[in-house]
Amino acid sequence: MNIGDEYKVSIEKLSNLGLGIARIDGIVVFVENACVGDEVKIKITQKKKAFANAIIVDIINPSQHRIEPFCPMQKVCGACQLQFIDYDYQLQIKREIVKDTLHSIGGIDIDIPFPIASPEIKEYRCKVQYPIGQTKVSKKILAGYYKQKSHEIVNIKYCPIQPRICDDIINFIREKAFELGVSGYNEKKHIGDLRHVVIRHSKATNKNLVVLVVNAKKSFKKVEDLANSIYSQFKDVCGVCLNFNPQKTNLILTENSQLIIGKDFVKERILDKTFRIGTNSFFQVNPKSAENIFAYVRNYIKSEFENPTLLDAYAGVTTFGIVLSDVCKKVVSVEECKEAVNIAEDLCKLNEIDNIELHNMDSEKFFEKDLKTKKRKFDVAVIDPPRKGATEKTLEYLLALTKNKIIYVSCNPATLARDLKYLMSRGAKIEIIQPFDMFCHTYHVENVAVIDVKDVNK
Repeated sequence: MNIGDEYKVSIEKLSNLGLGIARIDGIVVFVENACVGDEVKIKITQKKKAFANAIIVDIINPSQHRIEPFCPMQKVCGACQLQFIDYDYQLQIKREIVKDTLHSIGGIDIDIPFPIASPEIKEYRCKVQYPIGQTKVSKKILAGYYKQKSHEIVNIKYCPIQPRICDDIINFIREKAFELGVSGYNEKKHIGDLRHVVIRHSKATNKNLVVLVVNAKKSFKKVEDLANSIYSQFKDVCGVCLNFNPQKTNLILTENSQLIIGKDFVKERILDKTFRIGTNSFFQVNPKSAENIFAYVRNYIKSEFENPTLLDAYAGVTTFGIVLSDVCKKVVSVEECKEAVNIAEDLCKLNEIDNIELHNMDSEKFFEKDLKTKKRKFDVAVIDPPRKGATEKTLEYLLALTKNKIIYVSCNPATLARDLKYLMSRGAKIEIIQPFDMFCHTYHVENVAVIDVKDVNK
């Protein structure tokens, strides 16, 4: 097998990155844009000792699950890898990804329920982050997602997975920025005014917060003129902020922002609670699917416990703690980001909640401190760590702090499997793992794992 060689293969399954898997003479071949059941002609693009990568040259016999993508840019844009597969089968694929990952990394064999579907599969994405560039000759502004495996911007004028108003705002920015002489960013040369446009859309109010990420340390007139023009043009834009990012980095947003006009937040509703989402606030990009997760956790705790004490770690703006506060005696929330804790404090006042104790601290350090000083025990712990998961030390402390159940919310099956393996080695038992489809048409899948820790030797 060599690069450029062509073969006819059948796609057996999909990998955890959404790539089709075929085999040639015992070697695994990962095939882009393939579906289980496809018979395809492929060309080898990369050859390693244990595997190869390939692209499809021709679809000889398509899978019964292959459909026409509803977005004309699906093949070039890197955002919706699975949109050419029917939605029900996407959910089945995600179930298999979770099952296979738990087995291969954690040695965990457990029945995985069918993922709970997203209530919306179009216009569901309420956080838009478009890199901005410009053409070399005409200097027209480019805005869109990156092409797969590159930093080449796909100029997207219509994206069906985000609210239509976001397309309208982006298209206006393209034209107005060009008119005002606001230049697009050149990543290689680190020049240009506008690096990204970020939009936070509210499903509850249909209002939008627009953030212009500029390659500067402070504001300047033409970008302020652009901000004011956006606010004047759209009645559903509640505010426009500037975020200053002069760094040579892939980081999109810094902590340095300035409100130019309007409000610096949008309001969102989850179950019966109100949340404010600002420039740097972490909040789920699919609020309707997130609401399914919060309802699932809330219903579980309400059915299993009466007035429990709850630990909410990696809390962000304390979304779980706030949603769960009325079924708990007390909530202790831990979050290392100061801005998020400040927002959580305001949200508790906004929702008239008085049984949440907020801590601005790294989770591992807080756990260690609380064990040494207060020696508290919580009936339930809810953790929602970043993609890298939790450290073993954090999990060790968590076991010592928790009397009954740990509810682990994860956006990464691989680190979930690793962390569950450690918890099981300490005597914890997995009660259930329920997948949720948060990111429709991608290989990403959210999971809620309920872990019984009553019998762990602490």
